[in-house]
Amino acid sequence: MAAIGVILIMAATSTIVQGATIIDRIAILVGNSVIKDSDIDRDIRITDFLNRDPLEFSSAARKRAADRLVNQALIRREIEVAQYPYATDQDVNTFLEQIRRQRFKNDAEYRHALEEYGISEAQLRRALKWQLTVLHFIDMRFRPGVLITDQEVTEYYNSHLAALTRENGGKPPNLEEARASIEYQLAGERVNQQFEAWLEETRKNANVQYRETSLK
Repeated sequence: MAAIGVILIMAATSTIVQGATIIDRIAILVGNSVIKDSDIDRDIRITDFLNRDPLEFSSAARKRAADRLVNQALIRREIEVAQYPYATDQDVNTFLEQIRRQRFKNDAEYRHALEEYGISEAQLRRALKWQLTVLHFIDMRFRPGVLITDQEVTEYYNSHLAALTRENGGKPPNLEEARASIEYQLAGERVNQQFEAWLEETRKNANVQYRETSLK
């Protein structure tokens, strides 16, 4: 692929300010995928919005965003090649409504936050759809291979009995009562471990080119 230093954002993505055309630089190439400066900016805005953190565009924040976007590019390639399903619009509607109920007092506060962080609801919806798609991918790709043994369940029960008792309203649950919850917890941890190992190995073999060396 020929080296391209900058690209001019055309059509719907072009911006004209006082007669000057805004240049959106290529920051990273991940195989054939392009990550632009605007992608990093948007990722920071949406991440800080969802975490309710102050907007931060420091070098460290840009590096974290770049790292997330590289991972996303690799995951997206796997999803597309293996044809894993994308989250539905209904999934997104449910997720967004949950976020609005839990984090904002009313619609006006929600709309003000979108404006404050400089993102549109359409951009937020796309980000949430991607988050849900990744969660579905992780579950479908890695959970079927997870096997939790009786010994692991028993060991977890014995070492976490105090916490299980608190969760059960102060009454110690017996092993069978707690089994389903323990198996779910252990399986989730195992799935995350397998996913992280897969992602680490995938990144080692990926062709990642940093056009902005400060993002490495």
